[in-house]
Amino acid sequence: MGEVGSRAKESLLTYHRKSGHLVPIRRGLYGVIPPGADPETYPINPYLVAAKLASDVVLSHHTALEIYGHAYSVREEITYSASHPVARFSFRSNIFRGVRFPQALCTVKKENFGVNTVDQSGLEVPVTSLERTLVDVLDRPDLSGSWEEIYRSLESVQFFDLDKVVEYALLLGNKTTIAKVGFFLEQHSESLMVTKDHLKSLANNLPRQPHYLENTMRKTGKLIKKWNLVVPVEVLERTWGEVA
Repeated sequence: MGEVGSRAKESLLTYHRKSGHLVPIRRGLYGVIPPGADPETYPINPYLVAAKLASDVVLSHHTALEIYGHAYSVREEITYSASHPVARFSFRSNIFRGVRFPQALCTVKKENFGVNTVDQSGLEVPVTSLERTLVDVLDRPDLSGSWEEIYRSLESVQFFDLDKVVEYALLLGNKTTIAKVGFFLEQHSESLMVTKDHLKSLANNLPRQPHYLENTMRKTGKLIKKWNLVVPVEVLERTWGEVA
């Protein structure tokens, strides 16, 4: 019975694909095309595609900033977090890149800490909150573009629940990330109304030795002793804002 059912399903899928009712996205995932629409050009929401790639997908990092309307520029890469993300793949103009939930969250079963849902074409899609997103993009800048992109995006947000920002940063338990968050908040203390208590909570959990703002590149820069963080001059002075 199972084999017959499987064959019937394959035949049905083949029929609908040939009829132009379905567009293959990746193995086991199809986009539904309305009658009369061109399957080659009919728009398929990439956020909905990402949301179907695993059972516990949460759209995150730069993609979360895009959804909230705070991305400085739109990227073709769609980023999501999941327990078991699928291999990176492309569909139409987008690249879908999944990353595992941080181990610290999995250990305490808080993978959904700071997760909201947003409406996308009538469907609810999980996305990290702005507070979690702030920490995530500083934790993994490689997923969000240049430092100019990260700063300009985050600086377009007028309000963060800073208690949640600090709570999530400490929950991750990565001392380098905690230093980055502390440094960023101190840089924006006036505009974000950062208190001494927020900074103190982070400063009590810093790395003992100097760490680089971006460990993978280890760019030379200035040591910010308060945060034990080596920060490139372009970030420290935000030189991308200078007019030539």
